[in-house]
Amino acid sequence: MEPVTLTTERLSLRTFTPADTDETYAACQDPDIQRWTTIPSPYARSDAEGFITRMVPDGWRYDTEYTFAVRPRDGGPLIAAASLHHPRSGAWEVGFWTAKEHRGSGYMTEIVLALARWAFTDLGCTRLEWRAEVGNTGSRAVVEKTGFTVEGTLRGALLNKSTLRDCWVGALLPSDLGLSSSQPYLPARDALG
Repeated sequence: MEPVTLTTERLSLRTFTPADTDETYAACQDPDIQRWTTIPSPYARSDAEGFITRMVPDGWRYDTEYTFAVRPRDGGPLIAAASLHHPRSGAWEVGFWTAKEHRGSGYMTEIVLALARWAFTDLGCTRLEWRAEVGNTGSRAVVEKTGFTVEGTLRGALLNKSTLRDCWVGALLPSDLGLSSSQPYLPARDALG
């Protein structure tokens, strides 16, 4: 797929370009981003360059990951990164980080909602999943505000820094946002009568 640009009331989500390298490198020096995401730690400038020049374009080219740099709609600093990745059986997974100085402004909730609507309406996504290491309360707060249902804890299901870690898993369905799904859904409670 060719990269697309999405907009919200306050934000512009577009693919990363080489011009984003310095800000990406700087943002990823944050110990919380290194702790709670699977980016390399320590995070070198070459990691930012590889992410922007290889990983991001390859994800779009092979339809395996759609990654967005997020900035204010009228221009300004890099606020966040967000992606849809790991497509399987109609489901996608959302992942994200927010630059430290932009946390607490509701940006990520706005970003995740924009990605969810795009996934459900344009990608034929039937289920948007979220996973985060147990203890990542900031990430969990974002998805709960967005309308995800946290479904449980998966033991040893997240590989981060060469260590298997327990993770929370949650999901958002098109109907949670008042949208139609490309496939019918029969909840378990209905199946039991």
